[in-house]
Amino acid sequence: MIRKNARRRTLAAAAAGVLMTAAGCGGDDPPDATPVAEQLAQAVASGDFSGVPLGGTTAEDAGAAVQAMVEGMGAATRTVTVADIEQTDDEETREVTLDVGWDLDGSGAAPTPGAETTTGTAPPTAQPTATPTPTASGTPDAPDWTYQTTATLRVAEDTEAGWTVDWSPAVLHPQLTDGAALDLSRTQAQRADILGAGGEVIVTERPVYRVGIDKTRVDAALAPESAAALAEVVGVDAAGLAERVRNAGERAFVDAITLREADAAPLLDQIAAIEGAVAIEDTLALAPTREFARPLLGTVGEATAELVEESGGRIVAGDVVGLSGLQAQYDEQLGGTPGLTVELVPPEPSADATGDPSASPAAEEPAPAEPEVLFEREPVAGAPLTTTLDIDLQTRAESILADVEPASAIVAVQPSTGAVLAAASGPGGDGYSTATLGQYAPGSTFKVVTSLALMRAGLTADSVVECTPAASVDGRAFENYSDYPSTAIGEITLREAVANSCNTAFINQNEVADQPSLAQAAASLGLGAENATGAPAFLGEVPAEADGTAHAAAMIGQGEVLASPLAMATVAASVAAGHTVAPTLVEPAAAAPESTLTADEAAVLQDLMRAVVEEGSGEFLGDVPGDPVGAKTGTAEYGTESPPRTHAWMIATQGDLAVAVFVEDGESGSRTAGPLLEEFLGG
Repeated sequence: MIRKNARRRTLAAAAAGVLMTAAGCGGDDPPDATPVAEQLAQAVASGDFSGVPLGGTTAEDAGAAVQAMVEGMGAATRTVTVADIEQTDDEETREVTLDVGWDLDGSGAAPTPGAETTTGTAPPTAQPTATPTPTASGTPDAPDWTYQTTATLRVAEDTEAGWTVDWSPAVLHPQLTDGAALDLSRTQAQRADILGAGGEVIVTERPVYRVGIDKTRVDAALAPESAAALAEVVGVDAAGLAERVRNAGERAFVDAITLREADAAPLLDQIAAIEGAVAIEDTLALAPTREFARPLLGTVGEATAELVEESGGRIVAGDVVGLSGLQAQYDEQLGGTPGLTVELVPPEPSADATGDPSASPAAEEPAPAEPEVLFEREPVAGAPLTTTLDIDLQTRAESILADVEPASAIVAVQPSTGAVLAAASGPGGDGYSTATLGQYAPGSTFKVVTSLALMRAGLTADSVVECTPAASVDGRAFENYSDYPSTAIGEITLREAVANSCNTAFINQNEVADQPSLAQAAASLGLGAENATGAPAFLGEVPAEADGTAHAAAMIGQGEVLASPLAMATVAASVAAGHTVAPTLVEPAAAAPESTLTADEAAVLQDLMRAVVEEGSGEFLGDVPGDPVGAKTGTAEYGTESPPRTHAWMIATQGDLAVAVFVEDGESGSRTAGPLLEEFLGG
């Protein structure tokens, strides 16, 4: 029973009692029991009893007993504090009450002093008075399991402390006896879905087959041969699988691959024909197809040793967790809270429970007692993660990029909301999220940014600029692209310079718009901003300081200017929206920054992008059905080869849609990226 101020009152009462009966005790008060009680608490927590004066056993035996009792608790940790020291009817004994708090899931909780003694689920109303470790959300986390236990201290004149502690397994838990143990089991919670725009399900539990070698079904000597045969059927490394099978235990199941139901169906007969090979039905959190937004969404699978170690106990071996992408970033949210059960495992029954040597064999082996549940916490399913992806647009973009050999991407952003509707990375990126993380020179698509800087310096769409065959800055020559129309050379308007993408017209204006103004214009269009998209993303980089050839190159989106396809789609979205757009990949959207782009500025930029389609390098988009299209082509040289290799870009707006298309190695923006954009917009 809990008593308010129990320790202070009982110790005071004990002291008074000793004074009144001093004659009967030889006149000497018993020493203070507090230090021994504190030593006991530390020992019960650590398992090291070397500093505790024990009665009835040795420190080594007590430590070994505790180790055996908690072996089944795995990585769970406990903290023990003294709750009360109370004199019993015998003046030379004290009863010590200990608060025991278990952190069962690695959350780092502190014990709950004064909690009720319990042999079942810890009271949900128990509140910690010590300072617990905050959780990720900042809310203090109570221990998973709390209870009280007691121990008896006896006056002992032959010990330095003046007391001995009666040893019993019950000092760890009141129901523990010799040979009994605690056992922690864990039930992983149901993993939550990843949703797309409008709450449409993208990733959910879908049927799969776990394919591998069951060593109980094949002779050990033949198992590596079966592994090699299976590897050939399912397309994995034969030598590696054979080696893993060879080194596995004699009753092990060795995974080769997990296949979607549709992928496994044609192979099931071949798998069954291999001795020891099995295909086990299971489910796994998967997107509609293997390729769907895979670089962005990521994958799930069995936790690696590194993830287990880094999780601080949250993840244990065998857990299915997020391994990459959003699945890994939001693993705690999606994975939920595991269920926990602590059981009291009774001692093994003796060979002859009756002690009767004439007992029958059946009587000599009594049935073991059933474990008793001491604590139970039900698993709590994960919470869904909502993305902004539109399944139809994402699927269309991926289909268009399927046969593009170099790294490539199509990104679509909704200008009115900033929602990223598609972020497709082509297979040439080898699983990298080219769409959101790629860092490339944006080339002439950046001329939208440069146009804004020039407008802020006083130019208009009708201002005359000089488009020369070549331009030189500090000895470096700049030229137009090879197919630049000769009819657009000379004095032309800024609108014509954008429409036909005249490099030299912009290079020749390098003293009108300095580097800081370029960086400011880029930020106004969302390029280089530090917005929280909800997922890892590179939104561009435009140096605030550059001069000479570096600044001249920046005027046409080269030099030190970098952007991702997402960043350039954001530029197009800001033009269409009439204000600075902050892209969002995961809901809820972060607060948008204050716009530094005015509606009047955006209207001019919209007109310039329309000119690209009406009379310039994007004329092939003129017959795309639906709302009028505005666009900008871009080709960016890179590398040291001669002639240099080129990135191909194109950005566009149509209604409430802004798109960026990128191909790492292409002929030009209009010839390489243009057809992909036209197909995407044409639907």
